[in-house]
Amino acid sequence: MTFDVSKIKGFPRSPGVYVMKDSRGTVLYVGKANNLRDRVSQYFAPSGDTRPMIPHLVAKVVEVETIVVSSEKEALLLENNLIKKYKPRYNVLLKDDKTFIALKVNTKHEWPMVSIVRYRGKPKADGVYFGPYTSAYAARETLDLLQRLFPLRECSDQEIVRRSRPCILYDMKRCIAPCVGKCTRDEYDWHLKRLLKFLKGQSQDVLKDMEAEMEKASDALEYEKASEILKKIQSIRRTIEKQHVDKPLGVDTDALGIFREGGEVVLAKMTYRMGTLTGVKHYHFSDVVQDDRSLLTSFLLQHYTSESQLPHEILLPIPNPDKEELSELLSTDRLRKVAVLAPHRGHKKSVAEMAISNAKAAFHREKDEDAILEKTLLEMQEKLKLNHYPRKIDCIDNSNLSASEPVSAVVVFTDGKKDTQHYRKYKIKAAKPGDDYGAMYEVLTRRYSKMKEENSLPDLLIVDGGKGQLNVALRVFKDLNIISIDVISLVKEKGRHDKGQTAEKVFLPEVKDPISFGRTSSVLFLLQKIRDEAHRFVITFQRTSRSKKRLSSVLDNIPGIGDAKRKSLLKTLGSLKRIKEASIEELQIVPKISKKDAGVIYEFFKRKDH
Repeated sequence: MTFDVSKIKGFPRSPGVYVMKDSRGTVLYVGKANNLRDRVSQYFAPSGDTRPMIPHLVAKVVEVETIVVSSEKEALLLENNLIKKYKPRYNVLLKDDKTFIALKVNTKHEWPMVSIVRYRGKPKADGVYFGPYTSAYAARETLDLLQRLFPLRECSDQEIVRRSRPCILYDMKRCIAPCVGKCTRDEYDWHLKRLLKFLKGQSQDVLKDMEAEMEKASDALEYEKASEILKKIQSIRRTIEKQHVDKPLGVDTDALGIFREGGEVVLAKMTYRMGTLTGVKHYHFSDVVQDDRSLLTSFLLQHYTSESQLPHEILLPIPNPDKEELSELLSTDRLRKVAVLAPHRGHKKSVAEMAISNAKAAFHREKDEDAILEKTLLEMQEKLKLNHYPRKIDCIDNSNLSASEPVSAVVVFTDGKKDTQHYRKYKIKAAKPGDDYGAMYEVLTRRYSKMKEENSLPDLLIVDGGKGQLNVALRVFKDLNIISIDVISLVKEKGRHDKGQTAEKVFLPEVKDPISFGRTSSVLFLLQKIRDEAHRFVITFQRTSRSKKRLSSVLDNIPGIGDAKRKSLLKTLGSLKRIKEASIEELQIVPKISKKDAGVIYEFFKRKDH
């Protein structure tokens, strides 16, 4: 079944968005066009579109829907929304599991402080965020400078409540000790405002304030205080001088570069913040049909709409006729308007070209890694006498610590790399605690009966254990009538679960003696990596399950404390131990916990039986 090309004659010549679908109605590709009829016809013309991935796309298309819009801005928005909604295979789609490093000032707290945080997607609306930083080192370096310049608190919320006298940071002039009333609210806020100004790049304003403060201290014959302020002024000036050397662009800038071969693409983003190139982040995409301009447009709309702060400008490697509309869309409801530029001369052009060079280098580095892994997988197939090339590998491990909370987990490696979106956790439902074989049979049956229906079976299954575990897996596949999966079992030397290279034994079906590998074997290293990842994943899951059950079982018994209050206690105080040790005053600062609740909790844990 193929698309009826004659239908294109009925398509409008208006601007809009087109949606390509396969025989099952699955959206394959979403695109934008100034003239829908002409653009769609190019895909199906013998020489209309020469992009390498087009034949693969067109061969699957059986239906094309068109949506007419009234402006280029509407088309950009609609295209981006449909890509996010349908996640088409042949469009660029940023994964939403990426994490960012930023500096956060929790301005909603009674005594705000600055700290390093990691977040996914959009940050919470619980403070002011600065970044993101592309390396934790750059963020820590900036945090250290801020803590030396601005004497705000560095202690946790719990510590500030418990403290009865100033800590050593007060004596070091690095904190003005709001915890014990050594400063007023106005004094603390004054330092906070200067810190925020500094982070926003208003260094000269901060210097003027500090110079005025130094003169005031000097006039009052407070020479020690004036000397301390002078040292901070000199530190800020050294920082600014360093920034002028490292920052030829003059403003916060992101530079984007692209390198591609066929449908494989790498996009590099170089980030300049506070006058310094803080790092480069790479994004890898496969099976991409979009041309470079469309790809960049999709990236801009997906990436920067989730950013808490925008740079002053974004440099593109190629011209984009939609740059004004993109600038307007990205800057909506923002404090700062971002300029989208495609420089063709001068230093900004050089920076854009440097981003392209970074993308190219990352592309070839990735290809080299892929080639090494492919060679290792081919060797694995040969050494282990596998029927299939092990492109997709599952590895299962069980955890049954202290015969309680038995769990199991499966990790997945695709092309020799972690495929975390397909990791799965399982709580044992039927098998008895301590019955490792029964647990494995249960989990494998649950997993592969479902995967058989979905036609998503792996090429190889690795089980952690000896011949007994191997036979369990073989029995499951026999019962499910699955013959397409190779199975091996891996036995670690003396039951060790460390990450050092050890002598391993690999058992194969219907082979009496195990296969051994040399300690330097690349196949052994990959097998160990996969098995150790499975062990790490299942142990983490098991500990989390036990911890949650223990916490829940204790906190469930406190009268009047429901689910929301339990979560708030754990989120604020962090552990059952801290909740037990907390005073009534400390408990009262926990959101959702009233004075009455605090008294009930305190008395509950005060009793000897708790």
